[in-house]
Amino acid sequence: MTMNYPRYLHTKQTVDDRALNKDVLHALRANLAQHPAEVPLRVIEVGAGIGTMLSRLLRWGLFPPQVDYILLDAMPENIQHAQIEIPRWAAEHSWQPFPLSEEEVLLESHHQTIICHFLCADLFDYIEQQPLPAHLLIAHAVLDLLPMPESLQKMMRLLFPNGLAWLTLNFDGVTIFEPELSLMDLQLSETKNPLSMPVDAYLTNLYHQTMHTRPGGGDSQTGRHLFSHITQSNAEILAAGASDWLVYPQDGAYPAEEAYFLHCILDFFEESLSQHPEVAPNLLGKWLQKRRAQIDAAELVYIAHQMDFLVRRRA
Repeated sequence: MTMNYPRYLHTKQTVDDRALNKDVLHALRANLAQHPAEVPLRVIEVGAGIGTMLSRLLRWGLFPPQVDYILLDAMPENIQHAQIEIPRWAAEHSWQPFPLSEEEVLLESHHQTIICHFLCADLFDYIEQQPLPAHLLIAHAVLDLLPMPESLQKMMRLLFPNGLAWLTLNFDGVTIFEPELSLMDLQLSETKNPLSMPVDAYLTNLYHQTMHTRPGGGDSQTGRHLFSHITQSNAEILAAGASDWLVYPQDGAYPAEEAYFLHCILDFFEESLSQHPEVAPNLLGKWLQKRRAQIDAAELVYIAHQMDFLVRRRA
């Protein structure tokens, strides 16, 4: 399958909706409720993708009457998609979108005004520009792709003193596929790399290891390491909890477009492991073939362990 990345971001929206930790979300809601109504809430979302977090927060009613929301992403196709998707979504959900420029759109309802800024830029280049600080920083499924803790320390500079950071879906080193597969299931009696563990554990362990060698940085256990990274970043934890992805068939099918999401997860495995010196091509190929067939038959269960945090920058 040739993956369409904006479509992947769209199809994982329902998966993320279920996964986001409700205790951490409740803490975010309670803190935002204290924001002065007469002061526009300034929000910076890094790695904003196609804007699904903004539409989610509007659906969930977390924002005060006035919001200034910056969607920052380094991928032009994501920002271009967001510039189309956000106004379209708003018009379908009782908002009135008014384009202000190519990079800005105003969303109005009977009780709220949201100004959206679409910015295609590298995160660290943006930080170096010393933009106006935000009251809320959002980093959704981003931190496990960055060198830590230095990235988080720089990102805290985007906040006012006592500003909030909602750091969500930080991968924490556990990937599970069910049912488990054996060499016999794959019709393989042997492989050039003798396995000392079950096939799934072998491949997922190697996949996790590739996260540490990405050119831009990364850590397969970012979730647990954030407890110390946050402390080193002049911030305090207000709430923390698990935000596991869980995708499973219901009534013989996957919800929404989550079958496509699962195929994308397998694409990530194929991209990361297809040239790996410790993975026999026939092993990976057979495993992918079997797992893709299970998705098509609505038989695969997928779990990924992640963690959410709400933190406050110290004054």
